[in-house]
Amino acid sequence: MWQSRLALHVDDRQDVSVVRLDGELDLGTDAYLVGACADLIARDRVKIVVDVSGLGFCDCSGLSALIAEKREAERRGGYLRLVGVHGLLARLLTVAELADAFPPYADLRQACC
Repeated sequence: MWQSRLALHVDDRQDVSVVRLDGELDLGTDAYLVGACADLIARDRVKIVVDVSGLGFCDCSGLSALIAEKREAERRGGYLRLVGVHGLLARLLTVAELADAFPPYADLRQACC
């Protein structure tokens, strides 16, 4: 677990890695997400579900990190999906017209399929 204003926990499941975020994903913390995803992708764990239900804040830097890691996972034949989108992140996805790029998943089970 990495700690700052962002708590990040990675849970490797059978085929999918779940990254749980709690706190703030912003300019000061986005490197933790990028580092965790880079570690996963280096281990060929390219199916990634990010549980953002515990995020209290996300800015454009956090959104940019999610987009970049999604592209990298897809480039390697995998995916990056979000579950638990709410609040400011939901608004950012709508305003940036990225809701289609990050379709909503009801729960982890649905996102991991």
